[in-house]
Amino acid sequence: MRILKTITLAHGAGGRETGEIIEKFFVNLFKIKRVGEGIGLDDLEDSATIPLSDGGHLAFTIDSYTVNPIFFPGGNIGKLAATGTINDLAVMGAKPLAAMDSMVIEEGFSIEDLEKILNSMKGVLEKYNIALIGGDFKVMPKDQVDKIVLTMAGIGLIPKGRLIKDSYVKPGDKIVVTGPIGEHGAAIMIAQAGLEAEAPTIRSDCAPVIDAIEAAFTVRGIHAAKDPTRGGLAMALNDWAKKAKVSIIIWEEKVPLREEVRIYSEMLGIDPFTLASEGIALIAVEQSRAEELVNKLKDIGYKRAEIIGEVRKEREGYVLVETISGGLRILEPPVGEIVPRIC
Repeated sequence: MRILKTITLAHGAGGRETGEIIEKFFVNLFKIKRVGEGIGLDDLEDSATIPLSDGGHLAFTIDSYTVNPIFFPGGNIGKLAATGTINDLAVMGAKPLAAMDSMVIEEGFSIEDLEKILNSMKGVLEKYNIALIGGDFKVMPKDQVDKIVLTMAGIGLIPKGRLIKDSYVKPGDKIVVTGPIGEHGAAIMIAQAGLEAEAPTIRSDCAPVIDAIEAAFTVRGIHAAKDPTRGGLAMALNDWAKKAKVSIIIWEEKVPLREEVRIYSEMLGIDPFTLASEGIALIAVEQSRAEELVNKLKDIGYKRAEIIGEVRKEREGYVLVETISGGLRILEPPVGEIVPRIC
């Protein structure tokens, strides 16, 4: 591991550098990292859990949001925080129950903008009957914080037999994606470049995926799920391959990607496989259930759900892409900033 002297933007981008700093300064530093047989710090899942006496788990998640701009095509920082919190619980098999928020706001921040942010949070949480049970509010002097930093924590209940995690991915599983990739990352990238007028159809896909995960449990055979946020499809799949000690092959022609997202990604030099999504789920499901799951997802509104790959035994830890031209390339964890302040 490289000798580290200072923190860079890349350390917050969700790629290889983020993993390195978490491993060295958190996982290796703390000795008490879980409660009983629950999921803890060294599992590096979307949520941690505490086991319950009935065989279920309480799931906990927390995330800070620094997205820039705070209002973007398809959403704002409040909608994003509520959505991200719900999704991090849902992809563990949890039924979200409650949330708490903490805001640090710059002196002079617009009350009108604050109300818009809070109403967006309210809309998402109340749609799914999730209570906001508390939080914290602080103000920093002007120019000592960039507008607003929003942190949200969530708690959910995982009934007995519903816990899913990255390491449960198995050889033979099919990889299902519920919709087009990279939509959120592309929207932020376009907004930061000031190209909204040239790309009016590119919008964040920011939305909870609870119904997609519930559909998978109804179909059965689900082994793992993930919302590919920072680091996109590339990071999510590499996490699965590493933790489950398997290889994954993706068929490029099967990966849903809107043409506008592809064009602007190429124009700005970004691999769309590394761009964040905030409204789709990756699901690893038994081969025999995959087609049924895709059909179920399409029935409930995920019209571009697709089987995009499969899990294999050989070449442990690798993610491979079978390209449209028929070749193979290694899909590595993203390196560098990708798109800064994506979420």
